[in-house]
Amino acid sequence: MPKLTVKSATLLVLAVLIAVTPFFFPSGYYYRVGALIFVNGLAVTGIVILTGYAGQISLGHAGFAGIGGYACALAPEYLGLHPALAMVLGAAVSAVLAYLVGRPILRLKGYYLAVATLGFGILVSMVLNNERDLTGGPDGIAVPELGLRGVLKDWGLNLSNGQFWYFFCGIVLLLGAWIALNLYQSPTGRALRALHGSEVASGTVGIDVARVKLQAFVISAVYASVAGSLVALQNKFITPDVAGFMHSIEMVTMAVLGGAGSVLGAVFGAGILTLLPQALTVLAEYEQLVLGLVMMLVMIFLREGLLPSILRRLRGRGE
Repeated sequence: MPKLTVKSATLLVLAVLIAVTPFFFPSGYYYRVGALIFVNGLAVTGIVILTGYAGQISLGHAGFAGIGGYACALAPEYLGLHPALAMVLGAAVSAVLAYLVGRPILRLKGYYLAVATLGFGILVSMVLNNERDLTGGPDGIAVPELGLRGVLKDWGLNLSNGQFWYFFCGIVLLLGAWIALNLYQSPTGRALRALHGSEVASGTVGIDVARVKLQAFVISAVYASVAGSLVALQNKFITPDVAGFMHSIEMVTMAVLGGAGSVLGAVFGAGILTLLPQALTVLAEYEQLVLGLVMMLVMIFLREGLLPSILRRLRGRGE
């Protein structure tokens, strides 16, 4: 029997989880929670490409999520685009902005790069908050219906709103994971991993360091933009919070918590950090304290992230 590759095993695990988990949902509310986990997992998969593969840190990726989300609100109203096309437009705008912003800032390293990307995210958030006539300001703006659920209903597939978004976001996550895993095994992916090890050594063997870093930044920006669009379309509403600084921190934390070098770890981290605050609501005012303590303990004792550390220990016991 042929052995499963990491790529095949990851996609198989994700597909089985997406298909089987609904059988254990006690109510329809959990479809919405599952969809949110998938959306976060998609955004964090982009962080895995940038941080886990290429070793670069961005603290402003929520800005791209904001661009994707507001594209779905503004493009249908002002350009007459279907929301699906607006999502594509948002991804394209994010890619262009990431290219233009990334060319100068990716020449920086370490903390300087993190601060520069942080500045970009804050700038996008400020624009979304202050341009009230266009974006609705802090109060947000309505987003039109995607319309795909109605098409499926006409074809005889009658899904509730929660069920539709659960499976739709799950399919998009699978597609995003497939692209990321293919990238990992490609020549570009090998260049990214070499860059993660040492930029100097990568340059000496002929890798165009600036170009490869820029590619990772643009690809990860598209992931964040699509995730922001999915959140906006699912909620039928969008506020500047989606582009806020804390959202950027959440993305990076999810990646590091689950395992920044693994696509499956990214989804695992997204699931943990999405579910944990809801589980801790019983602690009332101590919720944030306990959440921070859990994250600190993971970072201290499981530095590779939760999923890689768990798998490594299981393999050690198996041997």
